[in-house]
Formats: sequence, C-alpha cells, structure tokens
Amino acid sequence: MENNKLRLNIHPSGYVDELVIKDDPYKMNWVIDKQYLRENGYEESDKLFGEFTITINGKKIDSSSLIPEILQESETKINVIYNVLKQVKLTYIYDLSIENQLIWEIKLENLSSDNIIIDNLGVWLSLSYVMFRDKNVKKNIHESAAVYSSISKDFTKINAVRRDNETGNLGIYQLNGQTLSVGTYAAYNNLFFENVSPSLDGMLFHQLILAGGYDKNFKNNDWIYSKKSLTLKAGENSAWQYVIQPNKSKSDFYETAKNIGHPLVDFDPLNIIHQPSHIVVNGNNHSLKKVSAQTGKDGKKITLLDWQESNSEPQKYHIMFKPNYLGEHKITFEFSDGTQDMIVLNVMSRLNEVIDKRVDYISKELYQGENGEVPYAFTPISNQGESLGKLNLVLKKNLMGTLSIKQVQQVEESAVYYVRPKWFNQGDFTCPNNLYGDFYRCMDFEYIAHLFLLLSEFDDQTLQLNTSETYLKWAADVFMLRINPDLHKTSRGKEEAQMLGVYFLYIQRLLEKLSQHNMKDYYKKINQLWKQVTQKLNEERNSYQAAITEHYYDNAGFGPTAGALSEAGFMEGASSYGQLLLANIGYSNDFRSQNPDRWWEALTYMIHSLWGGVTAASTFKVYEALQDIDYLRASYRSTAAIMYCYDTNSVTTEPLREGMAASTYAVAGPHLNRPDLSRNRFGQSTFYSDGGIFAKLFNSANETPDWDMGEELVAYLDGIAQKTYLIMDGAEVSVINGTYEKIGDQIRVISFAPYEKEFWLISQKGTKKLTDLINDESYLFSING
Repeated sequence: MENNKLRLNIHPSGYVDELVIKDDPYKMNWVIDKQYLRENGYEESDKLFGEFTITINGKKIDSSSLIPEILQESETKINVIYNVLKQVKLTYIYDLSIENQLIWEIKLENLSSDNIIIDNLGVWLSLSYVMFRDKNVKKNIHESAAVYSSISKDFTKINAVRRDNETGNLGIYQLNGQTLSVGTYAAYNNLFFENVSPSLDGMLFHQLILAGGYDKNFKNNDWIYSKKSLTLKAGENSAWQYVIQPNKSKSDFYETAKNIGHPLVDFDPLNIIHQPSHIVVNGNNHSLKKVSAQTGKDGKKITLLDWQESNSEPQKYHIMFKPNYLGEHKITFEFSDGTQDMIVLNVMSRLNEVIDKRVDYISKELYQGENGEVPYAFTPISNQGESLGKLNLVLKKNLMGTLSIKQVQQVEESAVYYVRPKWFNQGDFTCPNNLYGDFYRCMDFEYIAHLFLLLSEFDDQTLQLNTSETYLKWAADVFMLRINPDLHKTSRGKEEAQMLGVYFLYIQRLLEKLSQHNMKDYYKKINQLWKQVTQKLNEERNSYQAAITEHYYDNAGFGPTAGALSEAGFMEGASSYGQLLLANIGYSNDFRSQNPDRWWEALTYMIHSLWGGVTAASTFKVYEALQDIDYLRASYRSTAAIMYCYDTNSVTTEPLREGMAASTYAVAGPHLNRPDLSRNRFGQSTFYSDGGIFAKLFNSANETPDWDMGEELVAYLDGIAQKTYLIMDGAEVSVINGTYEKIGDQIRVISFAPYEKEFWLISQKGTKKLTDLINDESYLFSING
C-alpha cells in the first residue's frame, strides 16, 4: 500500500513490517523488522510496530497471542481488527489517501454490556531505533533513528531523527485522543568482557501509552505525566488518531506540526530561582485562555502566570515570570477551544552553589583518607578511569572558584597513593595493570593524565607531595601511553590508543604547558601524534569510522571526533561529524528529553551525565569552530539536561542529599525493562541484581549513583560555562547560558555562568564580544547599541 511519498506493508499477523519513504536514497525501513531480529538472535518479535498489550479488568493480554482480521478497504486504506476476550474490539486504520501522509487511527470499542476498566493500553511504536551489529557504520548513520517525544494532552508529537541529520526524518503528530506517555524496552547484546571491540549492539522498542502504563500498585515521584486508567462504558468507543509524515529537519518538524494545527512553544530549558524565565507561545489559531505553573512535591504548588499578546502577531504570547520555587515546573497552556499544551522546565539554585556543594560533598563524604577501606580512594570504587572525573572536578573548581587547600591535597594524596599504583604496575607509567581480567583500557589513561595536568596547575605552596612540574611530567608520561600505539604490546591496546576520547578537551592546555616548561621532547611527540590522529580523521571523514568505539555506534566516538577536529581546525571534518551531534541531541517540550541520545547504561532513553556532558562540550566546540548557532542552541539545551543529574532540589524523582549526584536519569516512563526506574535518577550499579555485564562492573546494587561523574562538569567549566550569549533576531531576544529583562530601552543580561563570565552578542551583523572578562552578574546595554 502506498501513496506518492510513503510505502507501507502490513504482515498477516497484524504488525507493520515495512514503512519506507519512497524517494529515500537509502531505502531505510522506518520500523524494526522481524528479519533483523531473527538474523541477530533477538526474540522481541512481540514488540513490532502495531503489536499491543492491554489489561482489561485486571487481565493482561498481548496481541501476539491473537489473530487479527485484516480488511483492505481500498488501495490506500487497510483495517486491522482484534477481538480481545469478546469484550473489546481494537481496530487500527492505516490510511494513505492523503499525499505525503499516513493517517493512523486506533479505535477501542466495548463489546460487552458492562463497564470495563482498561488498566493499561500500550501500543508498540517500534521505529528503527537500532544500533546495528555492523562495522559498516554507515548503516547505523543512514538507517537508524533517534526518537524524541513531546508528550502533551492534545498535541503530542514525536520525531524519529535519522542519525545522519541530512536525508530526512519521520514525524508522528497527535490529531485526536490523549497520549499519556511513551515507554521503552531495550534488547541488547554486550560482549564487553569477552575482549571484543566493538562489543555492543541493540535497540529500543517504543510504546505509546494510551492508558495506565504501570502495575496497579506502582508508585513513583513523577506527578507530571498521567498514569490514569481508562473506563469504557457499555457500547462506548475511544479513539486516537496520529498523522505520520516525513520532515527534513528540526525546523521542518515544527513547521509541519504548525501546519497540522499544533501550537508551538519556545522556553528556557534551564532557569535560576528568582531570575526571569521566558516563554513564547505561537497559538496557531488557538487563543490562550490560561497559563498555570505547577511544582512542588506531588505538584501541589500552583501559580497562575500572566502573559502579553504581541501587538504585531495575533495569537503570539509572551510570558515572563520569576520562579519562587526550586525544581521541575509543569507549565500548562489552556486555550479557548478547550485544548491544552504543556512544557516542563527546571529551576535550579545558582550554578556556582550547585558545583561548590557538589565538591564539598566529594571531599567530606567520598574521600576515604589514609585509614579508609581502600586507602586514599574516593568512593565508589571502580576500575574505570571515568570514576576519577570527580577528582578532576574538585581540582577544576579550586582553580576557578574559592581555593580550599585541603580539597586539593586530598586529591593529590589520592593521585599519588591510590591512582598511580592501582593503574600502573609499581607506579611505572609504561606498565599498565590488567584491571579487566586479561586486558586494560587505554581510555582510562586520559582521565589520569588530566588529573595530573590539573594538579600541575597549582603552585608548589598548595601542593604537598610533589612539585607542579613533576605532575606535568607525569601527565605527559601517561598521555603518551594513552595516544601512542607503539607503547602497547596487545592489538587491543594499539587500537584503543588511536581512538579519540575525552583528551581532546585538554590537549591544547597540555601542549601549552609543555612548551612553557621547555619539555621539548614531550611536546614534539604529543603534538605530532595529535596532528596525525586529527589529520587522519579528517581525511577519512566520509567513512565515519571514528563513530565506532567499543560499541558499533557511539556518541563517545563521534562527539570527541567532532570536538577534536574543531580544535585542530579541520572544518570539513568538524562539519561532517557535527551533523551526527545535531541528530544526537533531543528536542522536546520537556527539558529532560533534550539530552544527547544514549541508552545502554540504563536500558532506556536516558540522560547520561558523563557522555551527555562530553557530547554537549563537543557540540560547543563545533559551534566555536563553525559559528553555526544550531550547535550553540543544541549544546545549551543538552547542558540543561545534564545539570539535572546534579540537581538536589528535584521534586519528581527520588531525592538526593545536598551535594550528591546521579549519573543516570531514565527519561522514559514506563521503563519497561525495569518499571521501578521509570523517570528516576540512579547509578548503573542498580542493575547489579539483574546480573550480566552489570554484575561484573559493580560489587553490589547499593553503590552510590555517581561513580563516573565529574569530567563532564570540567568540560562544561572549560567551555560554555564561561560565556553568555545574547541573541538578537530582529525584534526577538533570547539568551544562551543566562536570561534577560528589559529596562526601558536597555536590556539587562543576567549570566548563569558559575565563575568566569564573558558576554557575547549574536545578531545579523555577526558575533562580537561585549566586554572583557568581568565579575558582575549582569550587563546593561542599549537595545539599539
């Protein structure tokens, strides 16, 4: 069945096994297909597009156990009909009669003479969110998509964004009915401990939640999204309708939504308490009637907000309020026609306070000291270098904020007495220890080199065990091991030494210091290796091989590659890999869904603090190189999501003590692998009890949730954290990394930068720095200046 744009095939079992955009050069199948599952040993064929689960009066039924009736009404219209327990008839109508679109209708009819309670109705929307088991990385780039959802009472929309960001996406827009949420289920294969690289492939199956979504007695702190059941009276119907239509880009996705009749809302993803928060609503034939902000435990604090309608653009509304409460805010827009839309934004304390409290917590609660169970270590204990990020954060805060000699010396003790002997045999930087059975990870060394480099930034009066120059030499030694394949005997070591990692964030500073300290041999060799790596990456940019790491497709590969090529001045390569970043960073009406796309640590679409933060930092470096504002906006909205992992004032998740953090937030609700983790923050060790790879990575399920956090905040502090951008687009004003308020004919720009601040103006005339580095929190200047 097809029209001018789309081709659809329904399997006799009732599910959709093919959905293709006909003029797509790659002929991508936009749904997960059974053949791929079968070929690669996956057994989730009960979760294909159009399969469903329903719970009727407490009894659960899966559609895979039912045989549907399939009726083809015309060349462009098919009905798939399920009779469930002779109580309910569920009908899918697939209609391709309108050009460019697929209209998908779901009808639910009570066949009985009694009221029925639908405790749960989940319809699988299994789009091609797949990490293919294929070293031909272009398959993952051109035939896989990230799925970004915006859940709203009347205006839910989902974009499946192809990972190349260039050859078109697939949007799903709600026309009728209410979508409560979008859940996910992960199927994966991970051979990490089998010394295989790449080692991980898998997929997420998405499910439209039309009723319930959770077991009857399930409870969590997420009050933002409904978990309500559905009651059908005797003979009553319920219906949902969606339009599925291709789009070319993020802007085209929203333009299509506008054409379909959705209002559009722009908002600040990150907000600071008592500072102005800005929202712009384009009603698009919907007249605004009421705006309310809901926050606090169980959403009990409700505030009505004022708005102003634009004089020049009818049904365009400007809302500015100064939030008085910390935590997530659900902002609901009620329109005069009875429809509703919503956004979710976050309100935090000043970011320097967040970071200072985090560092205090690391110092006071996590440092073991001389007499600890693992002397001089910071808990939780891990063999992975990522766990040292918290040490690097302590040092970076002390370099940029208020100096605490005690905090610096704690990290120094750990570096000398714990890190060096653990990762290196008898402290010999040329002899790494096999901490993973019969192998070691080169990736660990980049965190250690950064640790020593940051120690070298302190004066000898602050340091107590070695001189700053000694630490600089250690940094160079470890860095050489990280990037020089000749220093490794194993094929894995040689291969990983040539992979990019987080070291691109600090290599320029390392080279600068080596030059300053006249360490010519180190400088020459490291600079030579850096140039070789980046030049090779740029020359091979069209093959995208750097997008493969230990995994078949990984933002830990293409993120650092884009950032490194930007740092090295290779604009073509930065642009090529940069497109993968733009496709990797979500957009949504919920700030928590605007994070870089990653799933395997949490088995669901997730915020991952470390690699999300590194991806955000990489995106900012691409912005600085290419001056394309799309990268600046993407970096900032993803940074706001990353900060959520450090926010101890959250009112929709399990609470964290002041200064604590959690490496992971499960965006999806329900999380169908582990429902208890739905829309919650946790550390990956929570999967220890599930066995598998997690039981090998962790010692128990009770380890603290922040074992691999810190490096991403160092990247943030070195990058976008220092700069605030005022964007003047005609009469429209917006701020990146801050906010603003108008005072007469002037604009007061308020920076959210935690420590050092620069102000920049972006306008049609270009980009210019407004001031030199200043300590004030705001900058007042003329709108016309």
